Amino acid sequence: MKRSTDRILTTHTGSLPRPPDLVALLNARELGEACDRAAYGTRVRRAITEIVAKQVETGLDVIDDGEHSKVNWMAYARARLSGLEEIDTPPKFRGATRDSLAFPGAYEDMRVMLAARSGALVAKRTVRPRAQVCTGPIKYVGQAELALDIANLKAALENASHEDAFMTAISPSNLELYYENHYYASQEEYLAALAEAMRVEYLAIVDAGLLLQIDDPRMATHYNRAVDASMEECRSFIALRVEAVNHALRGIPPDRVRFHTCYSVNVAPRAHDFELRHFADLMLRINAGAYLIEAANPRHEHEWQVWREVRLPNDKILVPGVVSHCVQLVEHPELVAQRIERFAAVVGCKRVIAGTDCGFGTSGVGDEVHPEVAWAKLAALVEGARIASKRLWS
Repeated sequence: MKRSTDRILTTHTGSLPRPPDLVALLNARELGEACDRAAYGTRVRRAITEIVAKQVETGLDVIDDGEHSKVNWMAYARARLSGLEEIDTPPKFRGATRDSLAFPGAYEDMRVMLAARSGALVAKRTVRPRAQVCTGPIKYVGQAELALDIANLKAALENASHEDAFMTAISPSNLELYYENHYYASQEEYLAALAEAMRVEYLAIVDAGLLLQIDDPRMATHYNRAVDASMEECRSFIALRVEAVNHALRGIPPDRVRFHTCYSVNVAPRAHDFELRHFADLMLRINAGAYLIEAANPRHEHEWQVWREVRLPNDKILVPGVVSHCVQLVEHPELVAQRIERFAAVVGCKRVIAGTDCGFGTSGVGDEVHPEVAWAKLAALVEGARIASKRLWS
């Protein structure tokens, strides 16, 4: 994993805007509709080549495939694991949160707006919401699809100027959230099975010479979802999931791993986000070389100060978000530079890579930030890093 040795490197958290025709193909496949497999494969390959070129053109240093082969960051895993099926009951993870209880009117307005913007795909899913559940042994069966993802990205990278490349993969704890356990005797046993299965994917990505990024929003969002849990109960919950991630990562060099947690793609009041100071120590237990965190949106921009109290190990890197996925305003490059410099002053410029709070175009429907805005934000990130680098290395 490269460091910012002579300038601030730039990256993002994985998901990038998808073209409309690709969104339509991914959604159709997700809904089980008939599609031309050859045409689908060709379009995905072209999309990955195009998104790699777009990242290079924008000036990003550490890049990926934009998750352009996935309908979203989470649902892709369903086809890669055995033992999962859909049943005709509402999913439990859609329950109330601390924020939705505190701001019921705001959340209802957002629900109506999203349904109106999202069209037929969301209409199909919300008329009869169906839970995804585990009903049998969890095994990884997505080797062929994963190999194709890796091949497509590596082919696109061959003639692309970049410092490093990564591929995202979901964490065991988020699978545990979205796919209810109806098979294993305990949640601990289920979590261990998920970790062992996802280890196959993690190893393959690293063995291919790519950086592995573990996406684990649940670390930061569990507190909001667990409306009656105490702080200590949430910390205990997270600690067990940290063990699960590390079990899946055993033997993988930490400097090949990026760990990303966030508060999800959620343009909302977010007055009950779990503060970084309450879980930073648990996050640092993950056997990763870099930690990607939210640091740009108005609820978390002040949290750079946490690193004055929490010691970042010398061999670790911080990748703070310096542009936000939940604010339509395009950040001024000078503001981006100032955000970078705050972190550099606390942990050292060589241990900072400039990133984004979360992904852009995560689901392909109802995206909170328009693609034009997303790319303007990424351009501001790159320019801000250039400004900060000039000052930090002057």
